[in-house]
Amino acid sequence: MPTIILEASKMTKEQKETLIEGFTRLASETLNIPVQAFHVYLRENDPDNIGTGGKMLSKIHAERNVK
Repeated sequence: MPTIILEASKMTKEQKETLIEGFTRLASETLNIPVQAFHVYLRENDPDNIGTGGKMLSKIHAERNVK
């Protein structure tokens, strides 16, 4: 059971569907393993719990007016 895990901030349902399909397809083609064998886990993290460049992601988004 190959497993793919992505940790990211909040995602829409459409984004999740696209990621799951895309990750599974690419991994299946690359590894020559049937798509049915893959499990994909998308872990959403609150932007307050993610930091980059010494800043909380929520503050970076606020500075850029990103939702």
